[in-house]
Amino acid sequence: MSSVHGKVTGKVTGKVAVVTGAGSGIGRALAFELAKRGARLALSDVDELGLTETADRAKALGAEVHTARLDVGDRAAVLAHADAVAGHFGVVHQVYNNAGISGGGTVLDSEWEVYDRVLRVNLFGVIHGTKAFLPHLVASGDGHVVNISSLNGYLAQPSLSAYCTSKFGVRGFTETLRGEMLAAGHPVQVSVVHPGGVRTDIANASLRQAEELGHEVTEEQRARVRTYNEKLLRMPAEQAATIIVDGVEAGRPRILVGNDAKVIDRLVRLFPRRYPRLLVRLERRFSGS
Repeated sequence: MSSVHGKVTGKVTGKVAVVTGAGSGIGRALAFELAKRGARLALSDVDELGLTETADRAKALGAEVHTARLDVGDRAAVLAHADAVAGHFGVVHQVYNNAGISGGGTVLDSEWEVYDRVLRVNLFGVIHGTKAFLPHLVASGDGHVVNISSLNGYLAQPSLSAYCTSKFGVRGFTETLRGEMLAAGHPVQVSVVHPGGVRTDIANASLRQAEELGHEVTEEQRARVRTYNEKLLRMPAEQAATIIVDGVEAGRPRILVGNDAKVIDRLVRLFPRRYPRLLVRLERRFSGS
């Protein structure tokens, strides 16, 4: 247990850190950043090839790595994974509930399956990971839950109803958990992370998945993804991971990643009634319509 004057610290060196969605994007970058800082890693993803690549590179950085193919929306599988990780390392200190997917569409036009799929992974995946690992984190004496939300965890964006709902849910769930840990005096810190535009494959992946499911992808949707990739998703995942782990080590309960996340946070706070209109105008400007 790491402590200073009896207070729980957030240093990651020597800690066992669980990262979901580690096969690509922020999850992969988190694995590398934690490995560089001396953490022992339990990595998971549904993409076994991507997961293996991440694990091999993390091992090359000197980390001890445990891997598992995992669908975070499968509650029984996540519970079994938590037991397996605790059995392998003997202790678990940190869990980074990072796995997530995109999900577009308006409330009027979205199919029910879009909500089912997005909430299953983005919201229940976080709930499953938190509840499965929380007893182990408490037992470690120096635990930390890190749940990845989004700037869409405080900014409601048109045509992203399922995604925004999931990320607002992650924020509420995580902030509730933090209050409970403080009230109970458990040695577990809790952080919610709100990344802005990070350069990952999540926007492209949403189109691929829609096509795989046989859904029609409109030119407007393709244009939206191009806009995201070219104008909005700009921060390297490695930089985002550094900010996140720095925030964990500093014990920050709320970690904003990127200037866009910070600016939009202020916008929503200053103009809670007006920001939806401002957002619609901004999106029209970016899309050229």
